[in-house]
Amino acid sequence: MGLHLGAICPAKGEAIGLVLPWCDTNAMNAHLAEISAAVDPGAHAVLIMDQAAWHTTAKLRLPENITILPLPPRAPELNPVENLWQFMRDNWLSNRVFESYDQIVALCCEAWNRLRDQPWASCLSVAGPGHMHDHQRRLV
Repeated sequence: MGLHLGAICPAKGEAIGLVLPWCDTNAMNAHLAEISAAVDPGAHAVLIMDQAAWHTTAKLRLPENITILPLPPRAPELNPVENLWQFMRDNWLSNRVFESYDQIVALCCEAWNRLRDQPWASCLSVAGPGHMHDHQRRLV
C-alpha cells in the first residue's frame, strides 16, 4: 500500500507530497526535509499534525524553520488535510483492483498531482507550481 505524506501552505498555495510504502521516523524525517527546503528563506512553517508515533518521537529531526502544532489525540477530524486524503480516496483511489505495488505508487502520485491541478484547488489551498517528481517517488 502506498501512503501519502503531504503538507499544504495556504499562504503560498503550494503543496509538498511524498508517497512511501510505510510511515515511520525515517519517512517523516524525509518529509520534513522536503517541507523545510520549500519554506521561503527567513520564513517559518507550522505543521498541524496528529499525535502519530512518527510525528512525536524524540528521534524526529525537526528543521529550525518548522514547528509542529500537535492536535489532541484521536481527533483526525481537526486536521484539515484529512479532508484531502478522503477526497483523493473517494475520487481516484477507491473501488479498484491494483495489479502491482508499482501501480499503487503511480496512482497515488497521479491522484496527488490531479488534486493540485483542479481548477478549484486554490479553494483548498493546494494550487501551485510543481508536482510530485520522480525523485520523490524513488523514496518508496
